[in-house]
Amino acid sequence: MTDFELEQAIKNYSDDGIITLEPREHIRRRPGMYIGKLGDGSSSDDGIYVLLKEVLDNSIDEYMMGFGKTIEVTVEDGNITVRDYGRGIPLGKVKDVSSKMNTGGKFDSRNFKKSVGLNGVGIKAVNALSSKFFIESFRERESKSVSYERGVVTEDSPLQPSSQNNGTFIAFTPDKEVFGEYLYRDEHIEPLLKNYVFLNTGLTINFNGKKYHSKNGLEDLLNENLTSEILYPIIHLHGEDIEVAITHSNQYGEEYYSFVNGQHTTQGGTHLSAFREATARVIREYFAKNFEFSDIRSGMVAAVSVKVEEPVFESQTKTKLGSKDMSPDGVSINKYVSDFLKKELDNYLHKHLETADILQKKILDSEKERKAIAGVTKLARERAKKANLHNKKLRDCRIHYNDSRGDKQEETCIFITEGDSASGSITKSRNPNLQAVFSLRGKPLNSFGLTKKIVYENEEFNLLQAALNIEDGMDGLRYNKVIIATDADTDGMHIRLLLLTFFLQFFPDLVKKGHVHILQTPLFRVRNKKKTLYCYTEEERLAAVRELGPNPEITRFKGLGEISPDEFKNFIGEDMRLDRVSMRKEDLIKELLEFYMGKNTPDRQMFIIENLVVEEEA
Repeated sequence: MTDFELEQAIKNYSDDGIITLEPREHIRRRPGMYIGKLGDGSSSDDGIYVLLKEVLDNSIDEYMMGFGKTIEVTVEDGNITVRDYGRGIPLGKVKDVSSKMNTGGKFDSRNFKKSVGLNGVGIKAVNALSSKFFIESFRERESKSVSYERGVVTEDSPLQPSSQNNGTFIAFTPDKEVFGEYLYRDEHIEPLLKNYVFLNTGLTINFNGKKYHSKNGLEDLLNENLTSEILYPIIHLHGEDIEVAITHSNQYGEEYYSFVNGQHTTQGGTHLSAFREATARVIREYFAKNFEFSDIRSGMVAAVSVKVEEPVFESQTKTKLGSKDMSPDGVSINKYVSDFLKKELDNYLHKHLETADILQKKILDSEKERKAIAGVTKLARERAKKANLHNKKLRDCRIHYNDSRGDKQEETCIFITEGDSASGSITKSRNPNLQAVFSLRGKPLNSFGLTKKIVYENEEFNLLQAALNIEDGMDGLRYNKVIIATDADTDGMHIRLLLLTFFLQFFPDLVKKGHVHILQTPLFRVRNKKKTLYCYTEEERLAAVRELGPNPEITRFKGLGEISPDEFKNFIGEDMRLDRVSMRKEDLIKELLEFYMGKNTPDRQMFIIENLVVEEEA
């Protein structure tokens, strides 16, 4: 900055430059501070799902307090309704709790001892970020309702007599002025609702006519999410403020589902750290052998839910617990979890000797494999470190997923590309603060059926593992999104399959936690002198031709390397199109990979032929 510019900046920084925003306006200008990223509904952590969750959390809190066993939820054309049968908001405070910041009934822990939301912000944020918001409370044969548009009252109705059961009804429509075009997807809503019923045994949620209910809590949750055959029956343990479910499978890595007061803490926190540590220690002490914790936890699939007084989360979206104590004046979370497992898990293993024997065999198998690859890991790590230092394959970014940099962590990503031309285009187009690039050399190895030793012996896999920093688990993951960016031809599709095989074989949790994506890039560019349109499908190309009129210039992109860096900026910026790789309950990893990547050539050939026929008929 020049002396003149500095002088002008000082002059311009006056009383007139200080602005105080009303809460409603602050929410609308800075929605990320309240609901995280916006998004269009294609990702489960997009803002429109946070709005739904904020409303549902209040109904769940009512159930946890012992009021209302059923919640009705409808989602239709972006319009959401939630009706619970709890106590209903006190009628004289319906307007205040839906529009006045830091107003609620959860500040006094006597009323909501272990609530999800404690700061009186959530429902107000939903109101401010909705084009229409309606709330009605039913209590003791009376009702009170208030209507809003973008947080501004449009109708404040007087008390009315009512024949409805006690409870609260809320209807809202996320504002397209804030969110743009969006679409609620059942694939993201259903897991959210299932988690609510798994964590609140006896609760029923009816969603668009479909019923969700759970009798076995976290045991049902694990069975719902398992994609590998378990080695022994799920260990399901309960305490006053804790519930855990534990088992092992033959998959690599560890897989956890953690919750605090019903909130899915996708990034874990102090409760999950305590659980991982205590579980491994109790098992080691039970067998009275100095097993490595990594061998004990290899293949572990578990869920832990704790109830904490006045929990402290690391952000408004509550994805990571920061609390160290169960309550402001109580025992530490670490000690509480440790004491519970030391008693209950140890007792379980003494009573179920067959399970203990299977568990010990799994630990010994993991130990054997770890020792078998010990000879290559040191050399492999040194190669990876040296390669990263010389920046041969990895063009890193400055901010990483495991940094303490606020909401920017969620935007970090790494593009896995094929060939120098594609990686060159992306490298020149990327945001160097948040986007890294890893360049493959040729096609990766088909890793199906191989042991983890190959990860260290194969240079591509070793360097990719080192770049992601996931050798010791997901805690070290350096990028929120791992994006496979290959050409949309048969070779590119094959590379995608090989990479997905690698992740599913050795790091399945990377896929299950929603970190792996496929980059969608345009197949066509259609333009005339006035306008340029990029088309991702043949249907979009035909529509573009109709829109631009006769004889537009049409370019077919054969590969990513043919797209100039200037154009690439359009495809990896705010409007980047990604397809998240997800797993369904029926997608058992071993069987899935066996079919698509194994040696069952005749079966796979018949599958291809049959599906080609169906495609041609369609």
